[in-house]
Amino acid sequence: MKRIFSIVMALLLISSLPLNAQGEAGSIFLLISPGARAGGMGEAQVAVANDAYASYWNPAGLAFQEGSELAIMHVNWLPNLADDMYYEFLGFRKQFPTLGTLGGHLIYLNLGEQVRMDEYAQYQGKFTSYMMAAAVSYSSKLSSSSSFGLNAKISYQHLVELGTGSEKGKGTSTDFGFDLGYMKKGWLTPNLDLGITMTNIGPKVSFIDPDQADPQPTNLTFGFAYEAFKNDNNSFTLVYDIDKLLVASYPDMDWDGDGLIGGFDSNGKESVKNNNYNTNGKLEIAHKDPLYKAIFTSWVDDWILGGDIDRAPAGEDADRKIGGWEWVGDANGNGKPDSEEMLNTASEYGAKFGDNNWGIYNEWGQKEVGSADDRSIQDELDKLVHNFGMEYWYSSYFALRGGYYFDKTGKISNPTFGVGLRFSNYGFDFGYTSGEPGHPLTNTMRFSMNVIF
Repeated sequence: MKRIFSIVMALLLISSLPLNAQGEAGSIFLLISPGARAGGMGEAQVAVANDAYASYWNPAGLAFQEGSELAIMHVNWLPNLADDMYYEFLGFRKQFPTLGTLGGHLIYLNLGEQVRMDEYAQYQGKFTSYMMAAAVSYSSKLSSSSSFGLNAKISYQHLVELGTGSEKGKGTSTDFGFDLGYMKKGWLTPNLDLGITMTNIGPKVSFIDPDQADPQPTNLTFGFAYEAFKNDNNSFTLVYDIDKLLVASYPDMDWDGDGLIGGFDSNGKESVKNNNYNTNGKLEIAHKDPLYKAIFTSWVDDWILGGDIDRAPAGEDADRKIGGWEWVGDANGNGKPDSEEMLNTASEYGAKFGDNNWGIYNEWGQKEVGSADDRSIQDELDKLVHNFGMEYWYSSYFALRGGYYFDKTGKISNPTFGVGLRFSNYGFDFGYTSGEPGHPLTNTMRFSMNVIF
């Protein structure tokens, strides 16, 4: 089971999700970007979306396309992580003059073969994990220069058939959701196009334990495409997408400022059971907002909302109180508090929360008192994902592409390159993702083909 969890964590890392969003959302494979053309342009396509891949990138882009088209893509996914993972995409569109444009796509991600172990680390055989999704798209023009689009989709995730040991349920999940898209040609200036999408809107995703269900990776994207120049034989376009994950997640936090995490039931009464709330009935243990709230709170959940954070190192349980330990000296000489340098101020001084001599750290040397004040709007800005791209066409036959994918919080900064060929009704594209040696996405090569008929 270890391998499947490491793969899922890697998917969280590179699927347009910030690093601190790990574990916040389910169905993260829906964020893997299809299309070798997009792969060469830094994965910026929301304001372009002028081929069959528009059913994924922005269904509103289908309305401006005529005729019918089929698109397919193959990629060996995360080549530096595993050699038996691959991703397949099939897209389709067809225009109906009096109805609009219909389209859709199929996605299949194979996570390869895994080894099953029981809770005693005994070998139990092998199994295969995979994920798949299907979407149906509809798009229509609102005017000669604007359009809207809608996707209805269903997804299935098969991580493992059964849980381990006492775990009940299956490691599979079937979910549904939808996407919304808008496109405006000639926004502000004749050469600038605007695209807006909100994708993966739907109920929570759960596997073994329904109580630990995660929200879908609802994502808001603003895209811009600027045609810098165009003549009979040459054209050059600059593109930029900015992504915001609409998931609001909170760690254990002291929302009411009493120095404790919980201690009361949902009615605000002191309790030893179901005591994860404060006196106001506010949940203080780690939790996520439902989508109808997260659309708004996800913009400030790492900045304004909440209070001081109850921290603990990985593998340790937090003590459900804020601070209470003092740093007594830098015995290790490394310039930072460590567990062996901490003093319990409650037992040593009889201090209580709010006293001047109440320590601001926990027993491991992590700052807790005042941690709410350390957060700023920069924490929210750092969660935005930026995609830059450019595309040069010589006539309508040959294209050169370049781009850059930047996610500060997720520590992802990958340049991309690509080429495209068009002749008759066929198109062939290649996209390459570069990066630092060892990064899961480095040396990823996408191949795709389009057929117009």
